[in-house]
Amino acid sequence: MKTVLMVAEKPSLAQSIAKILSRGSLSSHKGLNGACSVHEYTGTFAGQPVRFKMTSVCGHVMTLDFLGKYNKWDKVDPAELFSQAPTEKKEANPKLNMVKFLQVEGRGCDYIVLWLDCDKEGENICFEVLDAVLPVMNKAYGGEKTVFRARFSSITDTDICNAMACLGEPDHNEALSVDARQELDLRIGCAFTRFQTKYFQGKYGDLDSSLISFGPCQTPTLGFCVERHDKIQSFKPETYWVLQAKVNTDKDRSLLLDWDRVRVFDREIAQMFLNMTKLEKEAQVEATSRKEKAKQRPLALNTVEMLRVASSSLGMGPQHAMQTAERLYTQGYISYPRTETTHYPENFDLKGSLRQQANHPYWADTVKRLLAEGINRPRKGHDAGDHPPITPMKSATEAELGGDAWRLYEYITRHFIATVSHDCKYLQSTISFRIGPELFTCSGKTVLSPGFTEIMPWQSVPLEESLPTCQRGDTFPVGEVKMLEKQTSPPDYLTEAELITLMEKHGIGTDASIPVHINNICQRNYVSVESGRRLKPTNLGIVLVHGYYKIDAELVLPTIRSAVEKQLNLIAQGKADYRQVLGHTLDVFKRKFHYFVDSIAGMDELMEVSFSPLAATGKPLSRCGKCHRFMKYIQAKPSRLHCSHCDETYTLPQNGTIKLYKELRCPLDDFELVLWSSGSRGKSYPLCPYCYNHPPFRDMKKGMGCNECTHPSCQHSLSMLGIGQCVECESGVLVLDPTSGPKWKVACNKCSVVAHCFENAHRVRVSTDTCSVCEAALLDVDFNKAKSPLPGDETQHMGCVFCDPVFQELVELKHAASCHPMHRGGPGRRQGRGRGRARRPPGKPNPRRPKDKMSALAAYFV
Repeated sequence: MKTVLMVAEKPSLAQSIAKILSRGSLSSHKGLNGACSVHEYTGTFAGQPVRFKMTSVCGHVMTLDFLGKYNKWDKVDPAELFSQAPTEKKEANPKLNMVKFLQVEGRGCDYIVLWLDCDKEGENICFEVLDAVLPVMNKAYGGEKTVFRARFSSITDTDICNAMACLGEPDHNEALSVDARQELDLRIGCAFTRFQTKYFQGKYGDLDSSLISFGPCQTPTLGFCVERHDKIQSFKPETYWVLQAKVNTDKDRSLLLDWDRVRVFDREIAQMFLNMTKLEKEAQVEATSRKEKAKQRPLALNTVEMLRVASSSLGMGPQHAMQTAERLYTQGYISYPRTETTHYPENFDLKGSLRQQANHPYWADTVKRLLAEGINRPRKGHDAGDHPPITPMKSATEAELGGDAWRLYEYITRHFIATVSHDCKYLQSTISFRIGPELFTCSGKTVLSPGFTEIMPWQSVPLEESLPTCQRGDTFPVGEVKMLEKQTSPPDYLTEAELITLMEKHGIGTDASIPVHINNICQRNYVSVESGRRLKPTNLGIVLVHGYYKIDAELVLPTIRSAVEKQLNLIAQGKADYRQVLGHTLDVFKRKFHYFVDSIAGMDELMEVSFSPLAATGKPLSRCGKCHRFMKYIQAKPSRLHCSHCDETYTLPQNGTIKLYKELRCPLDDFELVLWSSGSRGKSYPLCPYCYNHPPFRDMKKGMGCNECTHPSCQHSLSMLGIGQCVECESGVLVLDPTSGPKWKVACNKCSVVAHCFENAHRVRVSTDTCSVCEAALLDVDFNKAKSPLPGDETQHMGCVFCDPVFQELVELKHAASCHPMHRGGPGRRQGRGRGRARRPPGKPNPRRPKDKMSALAAYFV
């Protein structure tokens, strides 16, 4: 029996599709990576009985990155990233072992059906999966087709079964357009970002951003926000005057009239008009009109409109709204949420989607009436040729979804019902009055048929007072005429909804990437989100944009990126050559980069007005080992130490606190040590600022503290404070934290494992002696006499933290509350723990240790 491998984009999606196609008769088990399940069932494919294996990836399998030294900021000139730096596809998440997982599941399979999301990114993932699986699949004979692509827009029985019945092929051109975008964004973004970050962080101490990033889409997005900020700052209010009249229609009722001139900017002119109208006692009706009007129902919902409404009406950021919509889609509640289309195809089952809502407690009456009277065909919108508009696929309740998921689902459903409802019809009445030489008008609206506003009440025509019945020539007494002084007001900061509209209009990003670009400028501290989800640029964001305008406006204007997006779309349509577009665009930006570097002084002039130089920032903390003067600790991200005398800057570990470490010095370079801590529940370790940036030994890497230093005799090093191999990770060593008393801690120098031990002990030291069973260093502990756990009046005990029965009762394993990225796993390296005696490398089997010793230790700690 032949085997068909089917691959979806997410585990939940794979399970849903498998249940539909197998009609529930399937067996499931976890894959070797632990993240993806494999669902198996039997059926027919291409007219023959087969075994189906349905599994998934977790988004992109591969990611594009630079090779070797080009990944290191200090090793290469950023200009080399445009053409000389080679790139390669690496696993997007190495921990998932996705390539190996796909190869294990694909080995020996005869066919593959790709159920990836039906957009350009999904097409790109198709070929990532094929690159992994095709080499291990059974070879086809006689030109038999083995690769198939399923295209679908919702997780419903009908859509999935139709997709399985009409399998096509993956689109190589669309995948190439994504490859081109990835390479452009990587090379252009990294080159500008590395140069900017190194240049400005080396000069200014209060930028408060760990990365001064540039992005071909991100930067124009920021440009829109700063452009609005500039308009607000340059706005000069003007005073103007308006006339307001009131006429009495009967004893208890009056009408407020609007001046036909609207406003004048000269007070004397306004006063003249006021004097002329105040003399009049009656207002004469000049004209009346009554006209039936319609407020159109909305177009079908696409991604951009959904994101706009989520931000403006639901208070949800675009990134969060997109993630919520994707969850609703994978759970089968809505159709595919990434679409540019606002037009339903003729064969779309509108009635079937509407019937799903016929028993919903909130809108059942409206839906049943529509089904009984006949639905109104949705307005003709834009057909982008991708997916149908966003549509609810099954009924859900607030209790079922809850929170933001329910609020977004409710809006999507109400919007869909509105698209098949009738337009709102109302009667607009207008009366034009003459008071002296001036004309005034009042108007009113009366709803004739609420139409779609019944399901979208926030769109309803506002209730206005009905106007009196009158005709030309009628007169009414004038109640009063007065002059009001007002001022023009500046525009407000851009809302996310307005920014999304601008990005769509100018072709910046795609419906899927727009939320990412907006989220990036927020995370980079270029804008802050104010009340009403308005985006207010920070000083850093403003200076960057002004600097780009000063050097090369095209770096921030949307024009050049919009042109690139058009070229990428031509690649997707097979109308442009991938290599030519890539080469031409990189050449353009390479020239711009060189000009930017040569002209950076122009941006620097703006920076020095808004930000303080390193020498004037921070507070004195520890002494430099070169000049022995105090270096300043700069807390703003990224935190670092700066010696103004030597003009040297030293990076520090982030996401924690830094303080002086007992005024102790490094024996190698005479720099005063500092102590990094992630808090009382986390880890802490001393480090030498110079060694942290310039590793002193061959087996050390940049970014290592004293707890990883292999100096054979320094009292702060791993050699003197290391105890034994970590019980969880392969390359880590448990190191005594000498600053943690009286709540002593032993922490792994690689992962987040922390062992709390010997609380209230007076002193804990690492002995040169080792355990005869596991070779871990022994600990010499002095307990307080009043709180000693030792028998009798004993206060001192030496033993192995792993094997000694006295110590085992005093050790509790936890995980650090905060873990910095530097606590990473890595290859095992030799640890010189004893004085002048090399220790066995962690992870190497100990011939004297029982084979199950490490698993027993792990079980004990957990």
